[in-house]
Amino acid sequence: MGSRIIFCTAFFVATIVVILLALLSPNTSHNKSHSRPLFDMSLYIQKPHLSSASSNTQSPPPLGDDNVAAAFIFHRLLTDGPDNNSKVVGKAEGFIIPTHQFAKSPFNVIYITFETVERSGSLSLKAREAAGDTDEEFRVVGGTGAFAFARGVAVFSRTKMGVDATYYVRFQLQFPNQSPTTPV
Repeated sequence: MGSRIIFCTAFFVATIVVILLALLSPNTSHNKSHSRPLFDMSLYIQKPHLSSASSNTQSPPPLGDDNVAAAFIFHRLLTDGPDNNSKVVGKAEGFIIPTHQFAKSPFNVIYITFETVERSGSLSLKAREAAGDTDEEFRVVGGTGAFAFARGVAVFSRTKMGVDATYYVRFQLQFPNQSPTTPV
């Protein structure tokens, strides 16, 4: 009889401990926020500083007939401010098929590479949909380095028009298996 009392007491205490651990654990599902991005940042994409004799950027083909096959390959600087003399933090390279329905083309891909001590790595962006008259929304489909396995969105807004166009880019990123306080 004494062994049954000891067994029932041990079973009861173990059950209470498991329930308390489940309720008080910091990793419970109701504490996670999946609707809020874990990391926001804003940057600018600008034409590189070039001499008049050299150029590594094609001029975009004219927009017109959607049946005309044309592609625009670009290499731009990524800066932390809107001014062309702002600190360069990386580069943006991409392949775009310019049509009237720019963001609906599945071939529009942009690679963002960060080259600073604070942010070292890259992001891969794929066209998603037009967010407005002047905005294009890209889906973040992955990353490397500090941005490994990143998912989210990048919204591009044109701040300057023409061949020397400058884009304001707002990133909203999520990282799997990281807490909201994990710095990137």
